[in-house]
Amino acid sequence: MKDIHVCGIGHALVDIEFAIDESTFESLGLQKGSMALVSELDQSKVIQSLSDKSHHRSSGGSAANTMIAIGQFGGKAAYKTILGDDSLGAFYASEFRDLGILLEAECIPDSKTGTCLVLITPDAERTMMTSLGVNSTYNRDHLVEDTISRSEWLYVEGYRLTEPGGADAIREAVSLAKKHSTNIAFTFSDTFVVNAFRDIVMEISTSTDMVFCNESEACAFTGKNRYEDAFNELIQMFPHVVMTKGKHGAEIFFNGEHVSIPAYDTVAIDTTGAGDMFAGAFLFGITQGCSITRSGHLASMASSKVVSQFGARLQESPKSMYQTILSTIS
Repeated sequence: MKDIHVCGIGHALVDIEFAIDESTFESLGLQKGSMALVSELDQSKVIQSLSDKSHHRSSGGSAANTMIAIGQFGGKAAYKTILGDDSLGAFYASEFRDLGILLEAECIPDSKTGTCLVLITPDAERTMMTSLGVNSTYNRDHLVEDTISRSEWLYVEGYRLTEPGGADAIREAVSLAKKHSTNIAFTFSDTFVVNAFRDIVMEISTSTDMVFCNESEACAFTGKNRYEDAFNELIQMFPHVVMTKGKHGAEIFFNGEHVSIPAYDTVAIDTTGAGDMFAGAFLFGITQGCSITRSGHLASMASSKVVSQFGARLQESPKSMYQTILSTIS
């Protein structure tokens, strides 16, 4: 029985978010808009340099943000990951309990929960420094077959492919999904993942029913220079494609239908989790039997709301948002 709408597999990261000015950011010598895997020490040094500034903490990780979005809209979501035996791990687990998401996350003794330092500049750009912690030890032994068998969709995070154990776990999860007729969705996550781990990205892609990406990731994956050409190639490769274009909306190909979705007007202050939110809202829509157009508009509206606030979790009522889409979009 498929009683779970979407089961995600990815990193468990506690997001530590700082809003900083441009001069402070420039002093750190980082590449704006990037996501870098760093040591706990290097991350700690930056956090220490910002100790006089306020920050916000929340449970996250790319696929986790997507499962949280599904849960906020009222869908049934599950998440597979691992946690460290520390206060951050306990914090992470308690948040998922409060959100009503089925969390399958073994607590590994004598280990540290992963953290993601998110630096948000006045232009709404986010730059991330990620220390994986215990996430780097994730492997196929942490999978639970029953949860995958109960899910309509398995949602795979590209970031999980950056460690050998994680990549092997994804292979096994995909195999289990096929065994139990569970659809497979794959998010490229980042151009860094596509370029640095191309072989395993291509391998997992061959089993994918739906791919989520932005323009840059689409071009990196296909080798095309224009997003239009990249999208056209992707729809020849996958049954379903969702490509976001930031303030220019999104292109969606689903069940042979191509729909262009406009962006909703917003004033962006933090782009953290925009793509994760789009994926979560879209997956929620299609698992509720909504049309592709309605699902796309819900995703676009939700993304516009999440970038207008700090953090990757909707503060405005998602269920009210869903009702608005149902009443205004055919």
